[in-house]
Amino acid sequence: MASQISRHLRTGQTGEQLAAAYLQQQGFVILRQNYRYKRAEVDIIAQKDRLLVFVEVKTRSTDRYGYPEDAVNARKEALLLSAAEEFILQEEWPHEVRFDIISVTLTSPPAIHHIEDAFY
Repeated sequence: MASQISRHLRTGQTGEQLAAAYLQQQGFVILRQNYRYKRAEVDIIAQKDRLLVFVEVKTRSTDRYGYPEDAVNARKEALLLSAAEEFILQEEWPHEVRFDIISVTLTSPPAIHHIEDAFY
């Protein structure tokens, strides 16, 4: 059981690293990773010019059981929104905000699917 949990965590960490590198290649600056507020966590907070993007990263080792982004449900969206609201207040961010999902499938090579404006 412990090996399954550690493998799951490694899979998630690998996906987040790939997503952060992908965003940087797209011209984003990574402001925070694993930002926590109460029970919520934002995987990546990135900025490009006057756009602040809150990113939920979902990673799977295969798409055999569905696509990673399918795991983002209404509860996860609500938690992400509450953490984003707190971050925006703390930073006094006055510009545009967007919520994205980056789906990573750890095939060879890894498949990265960036869904912009995934929810509001």
